[in-house]
Amino acid sequence: MDDDARFLDCPTAVIDVETTGLDPRVDRIIEIAVIHMQGGVVIDRYATLVNPEQDVPEEVQRLTGIEPAQLTNAPRFAEIAAEVRARLEGKVFVAYNLAFDRAFVHEELGRAGLDLPSRRYVDPLVFVRELHKSEGSKRLTAVAERLGIPLASAHRAADDAEAAGLVLYALLPRLPERLGELVMLQQQWEITQKNEMANWKGDRGGGAIDQGIGQTLDRGNALGPAYVYGDDTDPVRAMFVHLPDAGAARRV
Repeated sequence: MDDDARFLDCPTAVIDVETTGLDPRVDRIIEIAVIHMQGGVVIDRYATLVNPEQDVPEEVQRLTGIEPAQLTNAPRFAEIAAEVRARLEGKVFVAYNLAFDRAFVHEELGRAGLDLPSRRYVDPLVFVRELHKSEGSKRLTAVAERLGIPLASAHRAADDAEAAGLVLYALLPRLPERLGELVMLQQQWEITQKNEMANWKGDRGGGAIDQGIGQTLDRGNALGPAYVYGDDTDPVRAMFVHLPDAGAARRV
């Protein structure tokens, strides 16, 4: 991927996954979407339910509307892994709250003996946190509504992925034009946000942030820097926060 290319000219694969839980090492994908976009236009849509080969918690069923019976005859990820990888090849990997989706796709491809081909990653959430810093919730549903972007079925992979891509393109007029500069700014802002979050968590006695891998040290998940920003709570984390000692069995 040419860093000097205009991002608008770059082919992108916007990814969203729904999962059985928060830990990509033990939890599994139950739905994945790969939406190809270029120049702010949807070029191709791919979405499928996935048989996770494990139980789906009731909290996930309520959040997504996906019931176990719908997954019984769905393909296992190993059966679609080559297709998913092919759809990522030569594309900029885009995902809202990137660390979560990338970690799950990486783990699922790895189980199938495949690598993650993308070499450039863009997270619209990083830009939202800066450009919408004083505009309320950073949740995808709220941001899409502010920008006038339709999101018919939140927490379903295809609709979430398409909305995430459209959010990114809507923000582009306020961002660098070239891919390399866009990624560099993202990295700078992400570091700033991690430091702010580390300070926020420190003031409240939360876990420290590992600046090297972008994970909270007291949790074994791939959410990267905590999604809580001000009063905004990650909808996935919120799904489990009421459970007794959520995630304790997965700590490292």
